[in-house]
Amino acid sequence: MTVQAILLPVFAQVALIFVLALWMLRERAGALRRGEVRIGDIVLGQPAWPARATQVSNSFHNQLQLPLLFFVLVILAMMTRKADLLFVAMSWLFVATRILHVAVHTGSNRLGLRFGTYAAGFVLLLAMWVIFALRILLVGVEPV
Repeated sequence: MTVQAILLPVFAQVALIFVLALWMLRERAGALRRGEVRIGDIVLGQPAWPARATQVSNSFHNQLQLPLLFFVLVILAMMTRKADLLFVAMSWLFVATRILHVAVHTGSNRLGLRFGTYAAGFVLLLAMWVIFALRILLVGVEPV
């Protein structure tokens, strides 16, 4: 696989995180401008943010959790030359689950559906790690 093919899902995931960060900024700035919250109310945390700003913020922070394991896995798979077509396909599926999770989290926010999209990404990423570990442990790798 080419470096570009391996990294494209990473770029998509990073873009999703930045889009959410900008969206969160817009929601929070709007809440401050509209007087829905005062600086003094939020200086030590976020409990005073309006529901929509909190919803987008929670979605943003969620994208800093599970994807971290994805980023580490991609780096390791590239370093060990274990990123093949299956790896790239699974990477795209993982990113798709994260996009769906954001859509649900910032849309209907139905807990069952949101959990389902999260769980799908979790199981997929777990499978990616297991496959990677087995390939390293059973086949080995040349030192870098």
